[in-house]
Amino acid sequence: MDEPQEFGVARVLEALSKGELSVEASMPYSSNYTLLTRVRHEDLELLAIYKPRRGERPLWDFPRGTLYRREAAAYLVSEGLGFDFVPPTVVRDGPYGVGMLQLFIANDEESHLFTLLKEGGYEETIRRLCAFDCLINNADRKSGHALKGLDGRLWAIDHGICFHFEPKLRTVLWDFVGERLPRDVTEALCQLRARLNAGDEIARLLDELLEKNEVRAMQRRLDRLIDSGKFPTPGSGPNVPWPPV
Repeated sequence: MDEPQEFGVARVLEALSKGELSVEASMPYSSNYTLLTRVRHEDLELLAIYKPRRGERPLWDFPRGTLYRREAAAYLVSEGLGFDFVPPTVVRDGPYGVGMLQLFIANDEESHLFTLLKEGGYEETIRRLCAFDCLINNADRKSGHALKGLDGRLWAIDHGICFHFEPKLRTVLWDFVGERLPRDVTEALCQLRARLNAGDEIARLLDELLEKNEVRAMQRRLDRLIDSGKFPTPGSGPNVPWPPV
């Protein structure tokens, strides 16, 4: 099977959107249906994670049947910021109905955020991830929701419970509270705000994936991050997901 990194992101997104899907296995330890799926499109073959809407476990505080769209919205925001740590993700129909399909990342299964912080060398990327989670209001940033790719690259996954219009930030990344945002992070946030204000394609797609009040809440979080220039402090809580890994 071809390695996805040999192809550009646009080609991978095309394959995810149009390719033939065949479910290979169910992923263990998942609260919602999470299926390892083979994708074939023209001369490209890759593995992806398929999360159908019908397999979503209802949550009391998130609208039912919307988690797959939040995963796709997280990818758009990551790309809009230029952070590129959410694997290519699309919304499409599949063997079990509409859902999200995300490029599978082969990874070091012994690594996660805690080990990466201890290992060192990931501080800049993890600061970007922390700012990203604040922006998308990530309610479930467990340590295991960050992967170390076989090439050493950090990837961020599992963004189904993000973008709530109420404060929901729950994360294991409170290491940088009160620190100034790095310059590159502030510049990325400002560029994203300009794109949203201009109503470009990312703004249009987010409007399709999220509710209007959720988009407005994200824009307010974006403004606060830029205006304060600092990583925020925890709210009233709970502030850490369980289990943390």
